[in-house]
Amino acid sequence: MSKQQSPKQKVVVQPKGGSGRTQSSRAQVAEKPVEFLFGKQNYLLLAVATVLMILGIALMSGGKMPDPNTWDDNLIYSSRRTVLAPAVMIASLIVGVFAIFRK
Repeated sequence: MSKQQSPKQKVVVQPKGGSGRTQSSRAQVAEKPVEFLFGKQNYLLLAVATVLMILGIALMSGGKMPDPNTWDDNLIYSSRRTVLAPAVMIASLIVGVFAIFRK
């Protein structure tokens, strides 16, 4: 019982990079529209959140004593630094999360 052996066939493998693509596959890729993850309004809301974050950090800054030998609680524990700045920072986080999850 002798089995006939078929000759081995040569297999040509092309790389998946840009050099092995054909003209038809390039045309198909070029026709496909680019889809962004977020829309224009999402990016606008993210920019607003970033501006609010920078504003909150600016509101927290300061507090340097004019004279190193004196201590003034009103400069460090002002309502701008303890109430307003954290509220602006929290608002920026809320706007940022809303911008990410908005469809």
